[in-house]
Order: sequence, then C-alpha cells, then structure tokens
Amino acid sequence: MIQLYNQGAYLLNGTELVEDTKDAQAIIAAKTGKTVNKEEAAKETIAYNILKEHNTSSDMERLKIKFDKLTSHDITFVGIIQTARASGLEKFPIPYVLTNCHNSLCAVGGTINEDDHMFGLTCAKKYGGVYVPPHQAVIHQFAREMLAGSGKMILGSDSHTRYGALGTMAMGEGGPELVKQLLNKTYDIKMPGVVAIYLDGEPSIGVGPQDVALAIIGATFGNGYVNNKVMEFVGPGVSKLSADFRIGIDVMTTETTCLSSIWKTDETIKEFYDIHGRSEDYKELNPGAVAYYDGVVYVDLSKIKPMIAMPFHPSNAYTIDEVNANLKDILHDVEQRALVSLDGAVEYSLQDKIRDGKLYVEQGIIAGCAGGGFENICAAADIIRGKSIGSDAFTLSVYPASTPVYMELVRNGAVADLMAAGTIVKTAFCGPCFGAGDTPANNAFSIRHSTRNFPNREGSKLQSGQISSVALMDARSIAATAANKGFLTSAADVMDVEYKAPKYHFDSSIYANRVFDSKGVADPSVEIQFGPNIKDWPAMSALPENLILKVVSEIHDPVTTTDELIPSGETSSYRSNPLGLAEFALSRKDPAYVGRAKEVQKAQKAIEANTCPLEALEELKPVMATIRASYPEVGEGNIGVGSTIFAVKPGDGSAREQAASCQKVLGGWANIANEYATKRYRSNLINWGMLPFITEENHEALSFKNGDYIFVPDVRKAVEEKVDTIKAFVVGDELKEITLKLGDLTDNEREIILKGCLINYYRG
Repeated sequence: MIQLYNQGAYLLNGTELVEDTKDAQAIIAAKTGKTVNKEEAAKETIAYNILKEHNTSSDMERLKIKFDKLTSHDITFVGIIQTARASGLEKFPIPYVLTNCHNSLCAVGGTINEDDHMFGLTCAKKYGGVYVPPHQAVIHQFAREMLAGSGKMILGSDSHTRYGALGTMAMGEGGPELVKQLLNKTYDIKMPGVVAIYLDGEPSIGVGPQDVALAIIGATFGNGYVNNKVMEFVGPGVSKLSADFRIGIDVMTTETTCLSSIWKTDETIKEFYDIHGRSEDYKELNPGAVAYYDGVVYVDLSKIKPMIAMPFHPSNAYTIDEVNANLKDILHDVEQRALVSLDGAVEYSLQDKIRDGKLYVEQGIIAGCAGGGFENICAAADIIRGKSIGSDAFTLSVYPASTPVYMELVRNGAVADLMAAGTIVKTAFCGPCFGAGDTPANNAFSIRHSTRNFPNREGSKLQSGQISSVALMDARSIAATAANKGFLTSAADVMDVEYKAPKYHFDSSIYANRVFDSKGVADPSVEIQFGPNIKDWPAMSALPENLILKVVSEIHDPVTTTDELIPSGETSSYRSNPLGLAEFALSRKDPAYVGRAKEVQKAQKAIEANTCPLEALEELKPVMATIRASYPEVGEGNIGVGSTIFAVKPGDGSAREQAASCQKVLGGWANIANEYATKRYRSNLINWGMLPFITEENHEALSFKNGDYIFVPDVRKAVEEKVDTIKAFVVGDELKEITLKLGDLTDNEREIILKGCLINYYRG
C-alpha cells in the first residue's frame, strides 16, 4: 500500500523512479543518455524552483522568502495586526485576507467574537485588505477559490494552510511570521529537503481523499520521514484524481509535520481555475527531466482501503476492516494510549461502544477545509439518499466549506437528500475541527471528516471530568455509517450506490455581494473599531545578562500538542486579549501551571520596577545565595528571573502563536525539550523572545525536575556570540552543571531573542 524508500531517488521524466544506489548514475545514463549530478538534479524539483523564485537572497541554502499573499482567520488576525501596529504597520504591502470562520458562533464571552470581526473589517479598510464575513467560507476554501495560483506562495496563520494541489506552495506559521511579511521583512529558513510522494494506480470505489491521507500520515508521522520537508506529489496516479480529491489529500499533509506541499499540475487543475474564473492563475508545473528527491513515499492508490484514525491522533490509523475484525484489541490499545494522552485525569473506556460485536458511534460530522468540499458532500449524499440515520443517539451534521459550495449543493439536490435522511446541514464554520460546535456527549464517540482528533478537539474538558472521543474518517464511510444508523461501516462495503458525480459550477456573485475587497487600496482615515476584549501586548523585557529559570511544568508525553499548551474551543474568544487568554495556558495538561508561573513572575516584575526581587519572591533568597557563592558578580542590574517548562517533544499541531505567547506574558523565558515537534512552534518561541533550549538527557532521568531552579550565566553573551552549547546549573545546595543547546538560529532570530520579542525588535 505504502512504501518508504530508505534513501533518496531520482525521478525520470516524471514517471520512473531510480533509487540512489551505487548503480544509479549508470542506470540514468542508460535510460537518458545523460550524466547527472545529484546537486544539480535536486534543483529540478517543483519545490526548488518555486522557492528560488521567491527567495530574495543570493543564497539558496539560507532562504529569505517573500510570499505573494497572506491569510488569517478570526482567532489569529487580531493579535497579528496588533503586533504589526505596535511594530510600525502603515498598510498591507501584499494581499491579506481576513476570514471569519473560527469565532463565528458569537456564543462565548458576550460581544467578544463579533467585536473581533468588526476590528477585522475596519483594519481591512484602513490597511487595504480583504474581509470575508462569518459563515461565508472557511479560510482554506476561500483561499482555494480566490487566492491560489500555480507557482505562487501563500503564508497563513493556520497550520492547514496547504494549497499544493493547485500548484501553490503554502505554509502555516505562527502570527509573528505574518507580521514580518506585513512589515516587508522575509521568512528565513534553511533550504528544506524535498520528498517525492509518488502516486500510482487509482482509488477503488468508496475510497476518498481522507483515506489516502490517513494512510500516508500513519506511515510517516511517527518516524519523522517528512518532518520539516516539502512533500512533492508526482507519479501517474496524480492524473487519476479529481481536483477536489487532490485537495482533500493535500490539506492533511500538515499532520505529517512536513513544512509544505506541492503537486504537479495538469488539465484537471486548469479546469479548476477555469471554473472559478481565474484561468490566468494556472500554469503547468512538472519536475525536470531528471529530478532528485531526498526520499520517496510510494503510494499504490489501488490498495488503499477506507481508513479510520482512532483517538487521539491522525497517525493512529487503521483500515476500517481491521477495526471491525479486531474490535476489542484495538479499543483496548486506544484505552492504553489514553492513559498517556489524558494523564489518567478521567475514567476512559470504549468497551460500551461494542454492540452485538460492532462499533457504535454517536456522532458523524463532515466539515471544514478537509471534509466540506463539494465532491465529498455529493458522495455522502449519494450514499445516504433514500435512507435514514435513525432516531437513536447517532446524529450527522454537514458543513459545506463555503457558501458557493453550499449553493451548488442546494441547486443539485444533495442538501435535500442529506436532510431527508435526518442530516443537519450547516454553514461554513471550522468549529468541529477545534472543539467548538457539535460537541458530543460525555463518553460519546464521534467520527469526523475533519483535520485533527487530538484530546479536547471534540470540546471535552478533562478538568471538569468530561471526555469524549474523535476518530477521523472519510465522508464516504461516515455516510455509510450513518446509513447503518451509527454502526461503523466502510463505504467500500456499500454496493447499492449510484455515484452521480455532478459537475461543479462556481457562483462568484456570492462573494462579490458580501466580501469587502479594498483592491489593495488603504484608507488611513478609517478608525479601527476596538471591542473591550481587544488588548495590546504587555511590555516585554530584553534578554538579561544572566538568567534564573524555575521549572514550572514537566511533561513526559511522547508528543505535546499546541492544544495542550493552550486549549482551543472556548478559549478562542480570548485570543484578542493576551493576559486573558494566558489564564488558560496548560489548563488541561497542568492546571497548576499558571499559578506557578505567576508566582515566579513576581520577581521579574520587581526587577523591572527597580525593586528587590528577593523580597517579591522569598524562595529566591537561598537560590541567589548558592549562585553568588560561585558567581559573586551576579545580582542587581544583570539578572532576569522567569519560568520554563520541560516537554519531550512540544509543538505538534496548530500554528497558533499563543502556545508560546501565553507562556511569555506569564513570565516564560524558555522551553526545554528533547526536540521540537514542528518548526512553527520553535519559531513562535523565538519570535516571542523565548530560548528554545534542547537537552540531550533522557526525559525519564533528567537532572532537574518540576520546581527546580536553573541558572544560566552569561546567556546574553552566548546568544550574541552564536554559542550553541550553553553551560547551565541546577541550583540546589550547590550548583550542578548541565548542558543546554540552542540549535541553529539565524542572525535575525538571535537579535529577536536579545531584544525580548519581535515587537521590541521592530521598535528598535
């Protein structure tokens, strides 16, 4: 089904793979009559050439990228624009689209959500942007329909910013990276590796894009095969897939932890642009005659079966047939994994889901940027047509990804077929993907064609004893399960289906009538509309000469998601209020974190107020005494005091910068990790002036623990002088030396850390 190559490979004429063995050059010469150089062949990938076109430096190893367009939604754009305003923003220099698809319910915190929307509208007018009102489109569908262009690059503040199927290299990053673009700065990265995703064969009936995506995620996430690399989709199987099918696979590449994605393009993608009235935005993209890739994921589409990603990660993937055949064993395995994911905070069992030997689920959802596409919903309607979801606990909700998609589904009758069966069809909204909207009952099991199934993504609160589960599936098998009244069913097993495959017609008048588009013209006379919850970022200090850190949380899970660092769901409404949101930091993982961090912060606030930190934090007195016994010069005027957390591998999941900024506004100066799950989380730490420390100590035998103080002498000097390995000390009765590493940092990143955060960096 899926094979990972053990080494790189050459792709000849876009079709034939030659593994990078000692015989590779001879094989290529025999087939092409040419002698190739690996370094030159690596420049023949689609990814390399798009990056080259957008690189503003002369160095292709150290890229300085400028993007063509930016996009954000309503739990990120307020903070981004506030940061940019504090840093000198005058107008948006490139098209910046503000969608309103996350805080659309306006149901938490009074007027907060709609206040954010009005902030967005007035900023679009003042700075020359585009504003998409609530319920019109989810962020990524609008980008596909109106922004993408072959060979272009888009940066978004949502992790699933992926438009590779349309020939657009798109990346999801934390807000500060968008701020840099708004201030005419660059996105600085090393040249990433490029991995070929070689598609062969053709999907079977009943198999959808989510099935293919989950199979790829299951094969690549755990081993990091594509981590921080670009996934380039090539091979004869690409032409067998519709545009919607490609888009459905592509959006899920985020869950592999890759940096970005790109696909070869063809007449199918040209037709997509034609349908959307943007023919000029299409161009054919192909790798060169001989292109070299750092690895290959070979996918035989014909062998992919309907899949299910069991709780609590998209990579926990099985075929539906496997689950049905080994139900008790697989459910038991999920329960054992939950002991780690949930920290034993709640009772968790799935055994009651077994009814007459079958898995019963209480909820189905087809939604958002992954599930809400036209073809997915049409296929679901075909499967469920003339049937009923029943009158028991099972419910089915469908959210078309945009109003134009919804309109076409109304016109072709798909909505009527769904509703007649008992389905509720709703407006474009991302809520089911991050824990807002359609929250299931306690202990319920939900199957969703959405992007993630982390803990809390279904809206439960462990601290309140509430837990439910989400499994990811394709819309087709969700519909098959619905037609079977909630009993898990593979779409491949439903034989009496007439797939109508209606043609899509895009009605641009919907956006023309409702979307505000400044056409890039700023109006400085517009007054920004602020709600009472929209707050400025607090002042942040520069990095001190010496640093005293208290470990205030210690997390030993194999991977820590950004959802666990700052929960999604009901906290979304507070993301325009840095201090208000910070109250929720680690609330579902370590509820005592906020109190501990605030206690330590008292000392730093005393330093900033030119008063004695030892009086503000009594427990610091013996710590300072031990430090000064060996470092007598350390004291008033040359120290900073703050908190840090340890996590084995933090930062998987969302791009949201608040996973880092909430720690910063509570006095966080650093993270310590064995490794960082994603580039975007590490970048968020850096942009908020936090040190992204690495320790090579085994996480089960750390030389420090929660509650310990760590002294980092001459830390500012180390950053200035580009020192990688930093000497630090665990402070007890004496100083116990440990080694921390900073990893690769650009000169700009070092300067941001020295200044204390990106805002300070741009203020000068």
